Amino acid sequence: MTALGAVFVPMLPPERLRPIVRAADEAGLDELWLWEDCFFESGIATAAAALAYSERLVVGVGLLPVPLRNVAITAMELATLHRLFPGRVRVGVGHGVQDWMGQVGARVESPLTLLREQLDALRALLRGEEVTCHGRYVQLDKVKLRWAPTEPVAVLAGATGPRTLRLSGAAADGTILTGGTTTETLRAARAQIDAGRAEAGRTDPHPITVYLHSATGPDAAARMETERFEWRYDTMAGRSAVGDAAEVAAAAGQWARAGADAVILQPTPDDPDPEGFMRFTAEQVKPLLTP
Repeated sequence: MTALGAVFVPMLPPERLRPIVRAADEAGLDELWLWEDCFFESGIATAAAALAYSERLVVGVGLLPVPLRNVAITAMELATLHRLFPGRVRVGVGHGVQDWMGQVGARVESPLTLLREQLDALRALLRGEEVTCHGRYVQLDKVKLRWAPTEPVAVLAGATGPRTLRLSGAAADGTILTGGTTTETLRAARAQIDAGRAEAGRTDPHPITVYLHSATGPDAAARMETERFEWRYDTMAGRSAVGDAAEVAAAAGQWARAGADAVILQPTPDDPDPEGFMRFTAEQVKPLLTP
């Protein structure tokens, strides 16, 4: 069964989070996703608040840029969230936008090497292991979490290029694909992920989460055209879901059938009713979604 969620876009101020989370939780939304985009809002702080504001909502962060973060603090933060809110946390890590990483002096020569080292160390720490490693970027000396998660947890990775997708298949427990991913790109990504899994000898499940640009309401088409310009797409055809509940559900179903385990509707930053978008997704689109 494909999960259906929505994004709290970080272009909204933090004080808007609580009413939007409450609307999503009360409406029965499957998953609410947050971003740690530079230089908007902290992924972990926002996730902790969203989890506390809600009763049953699954909260995801997609993603935490690893160049900004020491892996030990990331492990401590994730372990804390998983222990406080077991079963309700989904977090991914990734390269981050390289221009942003350069702005803060965190850009590295080999983002792929850094991501691999962070994934390996982070997953081991969250398993409760004592970790010593002397990698190119990650340096740990007998580090072990005092309060590791009590149950196995998944560490996801954001990926776009073929090398990162193969790495995600080999070293992560799931993959996050950005908005603008077409169904053809999704199928190609699954092939790269599966190739990485095969090389690593992994047979465990590897869910794919994909963001889908979405808009509803009388001005939906105009707002989506603004998104096309902002993201520099040549067209939004095959990249978005626009219209009423039936039209959005039909579009989301295409990504579900192409291999997405979770389809996360990404509203436009200028949506006039973000709380209403959460209710629309949960109450109107979800019952019509046919994977």
